[in-house]
Amino acid sequence: MLELDPKAAPKGDLIIDGTDATFMDDVIEASMTVPVIVDFWATWCGPCRTLGPALEAAVTKAKGAVRLVKIDVDANQTYAGQLRVQSIPTVYAFWQGKPVDGFQGALPPSQVDQFVAKLAGMGGGAIGEDDDLSAAIEAAEQMLEEGAAADAAETFAAILQEEPVNAAAYGGLVRSYLAMKELEQAEAILNGAPAEIATSAEVEAARAALALARKAEKAGPVDALRAKLAADPTDHQARFDLATALHASGKVEEAVNELLDLFRRDREWNDGAAKAQLFEIFNALKATDPIALNGRRKLSSMIFA
Repeated sequence: MLELDPKAAPKGDLIIDGTDATFMDDVIEASMTVPVIVDFWATWCGPCRTLGPALEAAVTKAKGAVRLVKIDVDANQTYAGQLRVQSIPTVYAFWQGKPVDGFQGALPPSQVDQFVAKLAGMGGGAIGEDDDLSAAIEAAEQMLEEGAAADAAETFAAILQEEPVNAAAYGGLVRSYLAMKELEQAEAILNGAPAEIATSAEVEAARAALALARKAEKAGPVDALRAKLAADPTDHQARFDLATALHASGKVEEAVNELLDLFRRDREWNDGAAKAQLFEIFNALKATDPIALNGRRKLSSMIFA
C-alpha cells in the first residue's frame, strides 16, 4: 500500500490539522452539525502512515457527511491526555459534542470505509435525497414552528405513506403530536418506529422530547421553586426541579443555564442527573439551535476543564 506523509493532509473544510487551541472549535462545535473524526498520530508512528491516507480517502468519499481533524500528539498533548490516548494511531468520532465511537491501531481500508459510512449515517447523511420529499418535510416543519401542529402531522403522515422509513418525517410526526399534547399517541408512534430508523438522530430527538414532556407533567410552579432556591442556593433538587419547570414553560435557555450551574456545583449529584437532563434537552432540539450549540459548548468546556 502507498504510504503518505500524514502531514500532507488536504487542506479545506473536510480534512484539517487540529491543535489543542482549536479543539473546541474544530471538534466539539463542528460536531454539533456533522460527525467529526479525530485522528491522533505522530510523525514517528509507522501505522499512522497507513491509517492516515485511508481515513482521508474515506472522508473525501463521504463528500461532506463527515469531517476529519488530524492531531499530532507530540505537539498537542492536552486533549490526547484527557481522552486517555495511550497508543497511536487512536481515532475518536465525535457527534453533537461527545465521543460516540473510536478505535486504536491501523485498520484495513474496507473497515475504515465502514467506520466512516456508519458515522455519516449517524449524522443523517443519507436523508433528504429526494427533492420533493425534502420540500414537503421543510413545509411541515414550518407548519409545526408556526403552531399548526395538526396540519404538520397530516403532512408528515403523507410523507411516510410515500417513504415509510423517512426518519425526518417520523420524528416530525412524533413532535407534532407532542405539540398537540397527545403524549400517548406520540409514544405509540415512537414504539412503532421501523428498526431501520429507530436509532436515527431524528427519532432519538423525538424520544428525548417525549421524555421531557413526561417530566413537564410533574413540574412544579416556577415562582415557588425560584423562592425555594433563593432561600437555599445549595438545594440541588430545587435547582433541578426549577430547570424542569422552566423547560416545561418554554424557557429552554433558562432551564439549560440552571442545569449548567448545577453541573458546575456538583457534576456527580444524583448520578449525574444534570448532565443527563442537559443531553436530553440538547437532543430534543435541532442540532443547529443556538441554545443547543451554546449549551453543549459550555458543558464540554466544563467536562474537559
